[in-house]
Amino acid sequence: MDVKFQDTQANNTKQLNSSKQPSHSKRSKTFSVAEAVVKILEDMGVQYAFGVSGGAIAPVWAALHQSSIQVLHFRHEAGAAFAAIEAYFASDRPVVVFTTTGPGITNALTGLLAARWEGAKVIFVSASTSAPQRGRWACQETSTYTMPSAGIFTSGQIFHYATTLESSDELPEVSRRLALGLGQPEGFVAHISIPTNIQTSSLKTSLPRVTLSHGVVTATEETIAKSVQLLCEGPFAIWVGFGARGAAKEIRQLAERTGAAVMCSPRGKGIFPENHPQFVGVTGFGGHESVLRYMQEQRPWHILVLGTRLGEFTSFWNPVMIPRRGFLHIDIDPKIPGTAYPSIETFAVQSDVRLFVKGLLRYFPQGLGLSTARSLPKPVHNVVHPSRADRVLPNILMSVIQQLIVEGSDALVMAEGGNSFAWAINLLQFVKPGRFRASTGFAAMGHTVTGVVGAAIARQGKAVAIVGDGAMLMLNEVNTAVKYQAPAVWIVLNDGRYNMCEQGMTCLGFNAVDAAIPQADFVKIAQGMGANGICVQKEYDIQAALKKAMASPDPFVVDVLIEPTRLAPIGSRLDSLIWQGATNY
Repeated sequence: MDVKFQDTQANNTKQLNSSKQPSHSKRSKTFSVAEAVVKILEDMGVQYAFGVSGGAIAPVWAALHQSSIQVLHFRHEAGAAFAAIEAYFASDRPVVVFTTTGPGITNALTGLLAARWEGAKVIFVSASTSAPQRGRWACQETSTYTMPSAGIFTSGQIFHYATTLESSDELPEVSRRLALGLGQPEGFVAHISIPTNIQTSSLKTSLPRVTLSHGVVTATEETIAKSVQLLCEGPFAIWVGFGARGAAKEIRQLAERTGAAVMCSPRGKGIFPENHPQFVGVTGFGGHESVLRYMQEQRPWHILVLGTRLGEFTSFWNPVMIPRRGFLHIDIDPKIPGTAYPSIETFAVQSDVRLFVKGLLRYFPQGLGLSTARSLPKPVHNVVHPSRADRVLPNILMSVIQQLIVEGSDALVMAEGGNSFAWAINLLQFVKPGRFRASTGFAAMGHTVTGVVGAAIARQGKAVAIVGDGAMLMLNEVNTAVKYQAPAVWIVLNDGRYNMCEQGMTCLGFNAVDAAIPQADFVKIAQGMGANGICVQKEYDIQAALKKAMASPDPFVVDVLIEPTRLAPIGSRLDSLIWQGATNY
C-alpha cells in the first residue's frame, strides 16, 4: 500500500451524489490538517464516510465534501457506525465514521464496539475540544476534564489504534499506523480525535511516501503435514466459520475429497452449500438438531475448525460438540484456538484459512472421497401450509422469503438480533457465500435495521433486513435510505412485543414480565419518512408484498403482523442460560 500526500487539487474530480450540499468554507492557499487527513483516507482506499455533523467537526466535514469520498449524513451516530460495518463487508474497503464532540462520540461507541467484534475495518474520526478551552465547560466539552480517556482516546479494547492529533507534525506517524492496521488481514478499528483548532491549522510537514508490503500468514509445510496426519487418524468433520468466507471453493473440494461432514456457524451460512449432501447443519443459536445427532451418533475423531471463535452463539460450549481426539483449529488470530474449549486438546494453527486448506488439498488427491453422505443427518425444515389465520406464522414467512428473495434474487439477506436471528438462521438456506449477514457476537439491537443501509449503498444493490418491531422502533435509518435512495428493504416481524425476551423469560420460569409494545404501524411510519410500505396480515398476501418490495427502486418496509405464540427455535440459547444459572426453576 502506498500512502502519500500531494497536491492533486487541480486534478481531483468530485464524486458527490446529488444530495450533497456545496461547501461554503473558503479554501486556504495551503492545505489544512483536516484536508490532509481526508487526503490520507482517500489514498488508503476509503470510498464512504458515514456520520452526523456538528460544529466541532465542521472543518473535517467540509474537507470530506471536497474529496472523492462519498459523504452520507445519518440520523444517529450508532446507525452510521453499524452502516459502516456492513458497507465494509459489502465492499471490502475501509469506511470512515465521523462525529462531533461529546455525545457524538459516545453515541457511536456501540457501533464501533460491534465493528471490533465483527472484524470490520472502520476509521472513526471525531472532534475534541481545542486546548485553550479545555476545563472551562466548553459546549459538549471533550477532554480529560469531562470524559474518560482510557479506551476511548487510547488503544485498547475498543480501538486497535487511537490517538488525539495535537499537531500536524504527528500526521506521518498517524498515516503509518493507519496503513499498518488496514494492511493486516484481520479487522482494524481506529479512532483519530482532532481538536477543532488543529483541524483548521496549516500543514507544517510533508507526508512521506510509505510503501508497505504485507505477507499473508500461512502455516509451514511441517504444520500442514502434521495436520494431515491427525485428519487421517479417523473420520473428521469440518466446522466452517465466517472467517473462512474467502475459502469456499477450497473447503468444498476438501470435503468432497475426504467425505467429511460439514457444519457451519450462524455467521458462516452459505460458505459451504446448505443443500450439499455432506452438510449436517448450522451449529449454535438457531441451529439444527441434526448437528447434535451427528455428534452423538457418529462422533468424529477430529474436527477441523476453520475461521470461527467457537463462542457461545456458535457452540454454546456444548460438550456434545467435542470430538474424540480434539480440535484442529485454524485462525488468522493466534489467540482464538483453544479459548472456547480450554480443557480439550487443540492443535492450533495460525494461518490464512484459504492458504491452509489449499495446502491440505495437496495431500488429498481427487477421487479419495468416502461414501458417507447418505448416512449423515440432515437439517429438517418444517413446512406448514398457509392458513387463513389473522396473523402470519413466522415459518411461513421464512418459506416465502426463501423462495422469492434467497432463491429468486441476488439480494443480501440480513437478520437482526432477537427472534429474527433464530428464524432466519434455522429456516433459510444459502448455497453461496456472501448472501447472509448477522452479528451474533456483540449482537446489538439496531445493527441490522441501520446496517442494511450501508450494505445496500456499498453493494449498489438490494439488501434485505429481517428485523423485529422492537429493533425497528429502537433505531432505524429509513429516512437516510430515502435521502440517498439506498435500495434497502425492511421485513418487520411485528408481534407487538420483545418476543425473544417474553418467550425466553417464560421458558426460564419468570412469568411476571412485561415485554409488550403498543402495536406500531410501520407502513405509516415509513411513508412519513418518505419510503414506501405495505402491511401483511394474512399468509396468502406475503408473496405479493415481497414481490412489490423487491421490485421497488425505493426504500421499502414490509410490515408483517406475526403470530406471537409460535415459539422461535431458541432452545439451545435457553439451555445455555440455564447452565449459566439464569433460571427460576
